[in-house]
Amino acid sequence: MKPLVPVPCTAVRSREEIYFRLRQEVGNLAMFLFPPGGAGAPHARSPLLPDPAVVAAALRETRYAAEVERIAGQILRHRFPIFGLTVATGPAIDWRRDYLHHVSTGTPYFRRSPYLDFSRAGDHKAIWELNRHQHLTLLAQAFLLTGRREYLDEAFRQIESWLDANPFLRGINWASALEVAFRALSWAWLWHMASSEMPETLRARFLTALERHGRFLELNLSVYFSPNTHLLGEAVALHALGVLFPAFPHAARWAKTGGRIVEQQMERQVRGDGSHFEQSAYYHVYALDLFLLYRLLAKPSGTYDARLVSMAEYLDALLGGSGTLPLIGDDDGGRLFHPYGERAGFGRATMATCAVLFNRPEWLRGFDHLSEQAAWWLGAEALSICPGPPARRDSRFFSDGGVAVMAADEVHLVIKAGPLGEGSGGHSHCDVLSLTARVGNREILIDPGTFTYVADPAERNWFRGSAAHNTVRIDGRDQAVPGGPFRWNEKPSVTVHRWTSGPERDYLDATCGYAGFTHRRCVVFLKPATVIVLDTVDGPSGDHTLEQFWHLDSAEDAARFSFSAPAEVVDAWRSRVLCNREPATALCITVRGPLPAHMAAVLDLSESPANGPLEIRTEGDAILVGRSPWSASDPLIRISASGLERRQ
Repeated sequence: MKPLVPVPCTAVRSREEIYFRLRQEVGNLAMFLFPPGGAGAPHARSPLLPDPAVVAAALRETRYAAEVERIAGQILRHRFPIFGLTVATGPAIDWRRDYLHHVSTGTPYFRRSPYLDFSRAGDHKAIWELNRHQHLTLLAQAFLLTGRREYLDEAFRQIESWLDANPFLRGINWASALEVAFRALSWAWLWHMASSEMPETLRARFLTALERHGRFLELNLSVYFSPNTHLLGEAVALHALGVLFPAFPHAARWAKTGGRIVEQQMERQVRGDGSHFEQSAYYHVYALDLFLLYRLLAKPSGTYDARLVSMAEYLDALLGGSGTLPLIGDDDGGRLFHPYGERAGFGRATMATCAVLFNRPEWLRGFDHLSEQAAWWLGAEALSICPGPPARRDSRFFSDGGVAVMAADEVHLVIKAGPLGEGSGGHSHCDVLSLTARVGNREILIDPGTFTYVADPAERNWFRGSAAHNTVRIDGRDQAVPGGPFRWNEKPSVTVHRWTSGPERDYLDATCGYAGFTHRRCVVFLKPATVIVLDTVDGPSGDHTLEQFWHLDSAEDAARFSFSAPAEVVDAWRSRVLCNREPATALCITVRGPLPAHMAAVLDLSESPANGPLEIRTEGDAILVGRSPWSASDPLIRISASGLERRQ
């Protein structure tokens, strides 16, 4: 087979892509008409993964074990935790139903499944999350932790039920190769943890179905459709099936093909500074977990490990001391392993895995975070690592991703000063020059999250629009033009003019250009707890409306701000997990008039914030920001083309 070299999607399809797609469709039709047969000889549990019984013995009587048993008890009652909601299916699970919006689909040939049509299929994410079957892994863990057979009996009944309801290549659950990959990995974990307990009547059917998942993946890799985390996840699963089930007829080829693509994607998707090219913090965690799982099952080169460490360092900086992920860009609510709990905390288990793998105890934020992933992936000995002294939180600028982290003591700021993501930017938001802020475990400035992909186009566009982020909107338009739920047209240009960091202050000066306008933002962090933001907007003649938004975790934190113009409290939303939203509070400062125009804000992150109005003055080509009434005893910030100066 010719090596697959992923190529970004383009409007004009090359002959190579046309040939690839024709071969794909002919192959799919052939498999549909003549489904692959038996899976060969019985398979033993792979030695590439730790003995799950030993891991379970080490985790008994822990908080993690109690939480697994609690969730498993819900699943026995067919109450499934999906995106922070509890979906009750009743005794018979309808595997092709969106239980959130009460829409079921049939079993047409998978290419005819209308999975992106909400009116016909509902929210495909809600359907697919259940059909990833990650809860079956949890049921197997519950059996290992408690010895209660009922958990495995339920898992095996659900496998039978799913196979009955989802014939090969029919229906919505075959419409996405990535979802097939997630399900295949869940089934591989179930086999790894409980193959010896699987009834003989199910064993052959299960292995045949799992082999068909591999055959499907090999033929339907997202080389042209979604050469991002979709392709990465599919390749990781294909490689895993190849090495964990060597008796499958095409296992060696799967391992080779999947491994080659994963290592290509490490070079393509991960930038030199460790950031992931989709410009989404949540998808960075996804990608890092996928690359980690491959690392455990393969022996990639030393450069692969170096990139993994860079990804971990980037994630560590985003998480800060609290281990809380700012939801920059899309979050889809999922996770490669153990998709339960607080979504903004998912990065902690990833960092715990990296801490063990690379002997970096300072990345471990708590012993409990080892239980979710590291122990099952690396073995019970992972639980013996001791957290190192808390890592010093230094300010850092990641130039490839355009992300600045400003840190001092308990204060942690993350500023997005990079472009939208690669290609269509489908998982990016119009959040250029936006920032989040927290003090210790307390959020102050938030990113409102994602909420939906396809269920409501208006809500999709609001949550990813400029007004939903702590940046400036000009004349009511976003920084880019939506071209559907996963595409941006007319993406903005972004330039970082200056970044400096020192013991007393950090300074970022960057511009975002779009639609003939230039938004320049200067962020000054006067350590340990004062943030000054100066926005300057220039563009076409005539009067324009500028809106500066600040989204708060708590309405009481409005008292921490002072502005150069009156602020209005506006209603907003936040989504902590996909398919969920809750009311939130935002502040909006509106300025109308000719350009250039300036707006300033001061955020006091100290324990006792001082409030007061601001003044903006000009001095030649420089802009000065100070409190009103103007006083020589107050600190003034002078910003010009030559840089920043703090006066007394």
